[in-house]
Amino acid sequence: MPKGETKRRPRTRAALLQAALETFAEYGFRAAAIEQICERAGYTRGAFYSNFSSKEELFLALFDAHSERVVRRMTELVDSIDTEDLTVQALVDVLCEIEPAERDWYLVTTEFTLHAIRDRQAAWVLAQHDARLRAQLARALTDHLARAGRTLTVDADELARLLIAIREGGLAQSYVEPDQLPPGRLERRFLEPLLTALTTESRTP
Repeated sequence: MPKGETKRRPRTRAALLQAALETFAEYGFRAAAIEQICERAGYTRGAFYSNFSSKEELFLALFDAHSERVVRRMTELVDSIDTEDLTVQALVDVLCEIEPAERDWYLVTTEFTLHAIRDRQAAWVLAQHDARLRAQLARALTDHLARAGRTLTVDADELARLLIAIREGGLAQSYVEPDQLPPGRLERRFLEPLLTALTTESRTP
């Protein structure tokens, strides 16, 4: 592969990912055409197929990038808190951070989830990516709670499932009724007592 192509490939891929997110959010995953994504990104179909084999593979790349970004952002915010100030409530405040751009991602991932429910193969593949996200989240939660002096009394993977369900369910209601339920409000009200009930104070040596 020529050196110029090697250097261009990450930029091409990044442009296609961003264009796909915008196109999926605007038209929907099923209705969006590869040609629309290419046109928005400023690349040809050949460039698309040199990076992705299908819209499904493109979505899953978006999914992984978004998951890594969310977990990394959460870890950075928690790490910026002094250990003596890191309480369960402080951790909850980090978990409740919802960026304005999250709405587009919510639209895209919700539609793909519905697609996966109807398609057994898509469901199997999505489940593998979901599992990787939960593993990252479970590790981060366990580590952050330990810094806050708390130890989980439940399975970390199951807790990650619950937190994802709460976040996605809360966002669904918030995007339908934004004036009545701003994003993150339910989590701010209920996650602190929930996490306290599902953890115990760590023993000090």
